[in-house]
Amino acid sequence: MQPPAAVKGHFPKDRFDIDLEQQTVTCPAGHTAPIRARERHAGAANFGVVCATCPLAAQCTTAKTGRTITISPHEAALAAGRARQTDPAWKADYRATRPKVERKIGHLMRHRHGGRRARVRGLRKVAADFSLLAAAVNLARLGVLGITRKAGGWAVTTA
Repeated sequence: MQPPAAVKGHFPKDRFDIDLEQQTVTCPAGHTAPIRARERHAGAANFGVVCATCPLAAQCTTAKTGRTITISPHEAALAAGRARQTDPAWKADYRATRPKVERKIGHLMRHRHGGRRARVRGLRKVAADFSLLAAAVNLARLGVLGITRKAGGWAVTTA
């Protein structure tokens, strides 16, 4: 949940104080703009003419109409996620989990499994094909781990 990238040398969105309760955005210079409803977004705050006289305008925008901050419909959840990502416990858990997942997805894509290209057409068929691919890889992995079917259920073969 990275914050949106800013133009090099300009203030990123996370330098602006977004108050969803008051429906306002405050810029680093202290100017406040209301959040106005927009199509496809929860809204946007346009600083307009305020930017023309602002001493920090060169660090904020090059637009003649002033800086506009787009607000997502999920802005509160995104902010909470970004705040959670700064927690050292979260970072440690993420480092422990992410490589395993990424490695398996990468394996499906690279190693003769055909994960990179769909062999069928249509979303449903592609989803079913990829599910079958994942099941086959999982069964192969269970075989490598030595898991076998016994009369009473599944068992791990010990060497």
